[in-house]
Amino acid sequence: MNHKKLLLSVLERCPNLRNLKEIHGRATTLGLLQNHNQALSCKILTTYANLNSPNDANKVFNQIQHPDIVSWTCLINSFSQYKTPVKSVLAFSQLIRDGLKPDSYSVVAALSACGKTKDLVNGMLIHGIAFKYNLGFKNPIVGNALIDMYSRNGEILVAELVFEWMSVKDIASWNSLLNGYILCNDLNVSRLVFDKMPERNAVSWTALISGYVKVKEPLVGLKLFKEMISEGKINPTIVTVVAVLSCCADGGGLYFSRGVHCYVNKVNLNEKNVALSNALMDMYSKCGCLDVAGKIFNEMLGKDVFSWTIMITGYAFHGKGKQALQLFSDMLKSRVVPNEVTFLSALSACNHEGLIVEGQKVFRKMVQCYGFKPKIAHYGCVLDLLGRAGLVEEAKMLIEEMPILPDAVIWRSLFSACLIHGKLDLVEVAGKKVIELEPDDDGVYALLWHMYSSTNRHEDAVKIKKLMRNQKVKRRPGCSWIEVNGIVHEFLAEDRPHAGSDIYWVLEGISEQS
Repeated sequence: MNHKKLLLSVLERCPNLRNLKEIHGRATTLGLLQNHNQALSCKILTTYANLNSPNDANKVFNQIQHPDIVSWTCLINSFSQYKTPVKSVLAFSQLIRDGLKPDSYSVVAALSACGKTKDLVNGMLIHGIAFKYNLGFKNPIVGNALIDMYSRNGEILVAELVFEWMSVKDIASWNSLLNGYILCNDLNVSRLVFDKMPERNAVSWTALISGYVKVKEPLVGLKLFKEMISEGKINPTIVTVVAVLSCCADGGGLYFSRGVHCYVNKVNLNEKNVALSNALMDMYSKCGCLDVAGKIFNEMLGKDVFSWTIMITGYAFHGKGKQALQLFSDMLKSRVVPNEVTFLSALSACNHEGLIVEGQKVFRKMVQCYGFKPKIAHYGCVLDLLGRAGLVEEAKMLIEEMPILPDAVIWRSLFSACLIHGKLDLVEVAGKKVIELEPDDDGVYALLWHMYSSTNRHEDAVKIKKLMRNQKVKRRPGCSWIEVNGIVHEFLAEDRPHAGSDIYWVLEGISEQS
């Protein structure tokens, strides 16, 4: 085997940046990167990009004397890979200016970048270039990339036109259109596309299941997974199971969730996969099984930031603030860098336990040690913490000092705190702000009316009732879910969708005994 083939073979298994630099140095010493040997240069460039070393990848490209279309395509893909898709579009423009004829792969790479940056103008220009060089509709990969680009830019009707004009369609074309409607949150049309597909693969099923998770319809997603299993034609992948576990977590159905976990064990899916372990932990913690989630967490060999965050969030959500803060401390000791969600969960834990001092420390650590700019959710947690402790004046000062405009959630938090602690002057201020930002919030109208009535401010009570009527605000019924024999039932106040079932018979019996 000659040196070039040997190095190409070694690059396929290159585990880290240090080894790659040694290979790169060896190739340079042997003179293998000279004499227009662009295949090896491209492989080294791509490997640098895969190992998240964009500067080194760029240097490799700059050392190529006369880059061909393959080298340019590798550079465009590398820019897109390490989150600088704008540079991908600039590189494609330079390719055209250099007089090279683009091929399908360079066009696809550039269109992908336009989709990621939501750059419709350049995307349309590249569409025109693809049409000029007759790359548009005979090769499905270009058509698929166009569908994706237009969908990501909100032009789903144009994406559908591209699909209709394509003379050759493969399963990826159908998946691109399906995903396009999902990106535009049109699950009704997505389902129609799904049902029309001449064939489906795991990507098709996973995309639609994930779509139902995205629009908060987990029960429909679970039903779709059952259809997939019952058909028996396509085996779910790890990505499919992760999407299904998200449905289970959002739907709260523990019986079915355990069934999915058993399925994972039965078909020998890789339980050591970090994403799968994280999804299992998230599902069990949201279903209230923190002991099972903790067992999975403790057995994980490699924990990423999401693993830690899921467990911290689980403890915080279920009122185990001290355990959450201890886990947060363990995470920092393990040198895993927390993200904004991790800090939000730690602040939430302090909130549940009423730990004001600890909460302020976490907030300062986030800003001063890790350089995060607090988002409105972080301010909301601190505000809620102050409000629960009765420090409503301090909470109001925090709102006034916020560098971002407070939303209805912030004012609603202050409103609730002032009501609980009898600060009626601030209740009115906060309540009016909530109504101004969310005029259809029926709960605030009701609470303001009750406050005015109980303090003999009858004129104000009448005004708030009149305002509610003028705004056509209706009381929204309460909603709850319960799992019975593995089936999740949804109940609305004053609604009887399950009339005649044993559920109402049991409830009526409980009511008679109480």
